Amino acid sequence: MAVLLADRLLSVRVLPHPWTRDANGTPVPPNPATPPQIRGTWPGAATEQPDGSWSLRLNPAAWPVREGDTVTDDAGLSWTVTAARNQRVPGCTAADYVQVTATLNPPKEL
Repeated sequence: MAVLLADRLLSVRVLPHPWTRDANGTPVPPNPATPPQIRGTWPGAATEQPDGSWSLRLNPAAWPVREGDTVTDDAGLSWTVTAARNQRVPGCTAADYVQVTATLNPPKEL
């Protein structure tokens, strides 16, 4: 297993969750005027994969991250999240991270 060290600063732009619940547990649709939430700027890593997708490593404070959210870096690159999961390392919280698979915006020309 290879360790990816932080090689850039990453920020996450999180879309509002599609539905919330009121005090009675009834699903309530989001307000379309609600702007996306921008979460922090943390050290992270980004690596392009052979299939053209990108593997990103985010600070655990960025969680939850969902499909459709956007990650940007300090160099102006932007990715759209296609999958994310919170990785916890037992006994070593300093090594926890959020693993993201994403596509580059706009995609590279082949």
